Amino acid sequence: MKLTQLFCDVDDFCQTFIPAWQEKQLTNGDRKRNRAHRMSYSEMITLLVSYHQSGFRTFKWFYQKHVQRYWQSEFPKLLSYNRFIELVPTIIVPLTTFMNSRCGTSQGLAFIDSTPLKVCKNIRIPRHKTFVRQAGRGKSSTGWFYGFKLHLIVNDQGEILSFCITAGNVDDRKPVPKLVKSLTGKLFGDRGYISKKLTKLLASQDIELITTLKKNMKAQTIDAFDQLLLRKRSIIETINDQLKNIFDLEHSRHRSLTNYLSNIMAGLVAYSYQEKKPALNLRELDLLPLEQILIPN
Repeated sequence: MKLTQLFCDVDDFCQTFIPAWQEKQLTNGDRKRNRAHRMSYSEMITLLVSYHQSGFRTFKWFYQKHVQRYWQSEFPKLLSYNRFIELVPTIIVPLTTFMNSRCGTSQGLAFIDSTPLKVCKNIRIPRHKTFVRQAGRGKSSTGWFYGFKLHLIVNDQGEILSFCITAGNVDDRKPVPKLVKSLTGKLFGDRGYISKKLTKLLASQDIELITTLKKNMKAQTIDAFDQLLLRKRSIIETINDQLKNIFDLEHSRHRSLTNYLSNIMAGLVAYSYQEKKPALNLRELDLLPLEQILIPN
């Protein structure tokens, strides 16, 4: 993706959002200087997102060896690396809101899953101090971990519909009601989302929760089309894999919570700009055999 296009999209958003956001900020009555930074919010967000699109494995190396060397003309008021890192917490709100604006729209089919975001190796948990108050120990299909969980809902075109970050020990079912506020139709998940209470709650919002079954559960009758989509639920696992390995969402180099969250948001924005996303490519012609099965002559 071209740097100019990314900056224009971010700047158009910031031109509208930043003034409205600053007007609604609460104060304690003290008069404070509100000087603008040398670099604008748009420029800083552009650089953070560009890092996740660049293929570099560390932001410091990207900033010092690439941005300061080759992009000086594009960013004439470029800050030093240390000053840029100090200002990253100031952009977390506009960056998160920009990602919300990049979310796709539901067409009646959605997939939900969570993925662990480890902040350190298990052997180093007793010595980890950065997220000692926020992170938690959780268990995934690959074993125990220490860190956070990224909860995602995506559509059949690979677009992110909603997202949420929780501690690693939070049950996958807990954030679901907030994640599905703007959704309708069918929601496919794994056996970790099995809950009669949750199913009834979602049904009241015109959402049908369809999950895989545990080994000790009785078999249930499911439409052939739903069975097919349940097997295609791996699309969201592919997205999680790309977010971790291509967009660098999981590593142990963070030293503050705000910078950690900014890194995740920038990675999600970078993914939203990916031209070829994992998709099921459902077309009407593909559904004809299923329709013949479901509707006998």
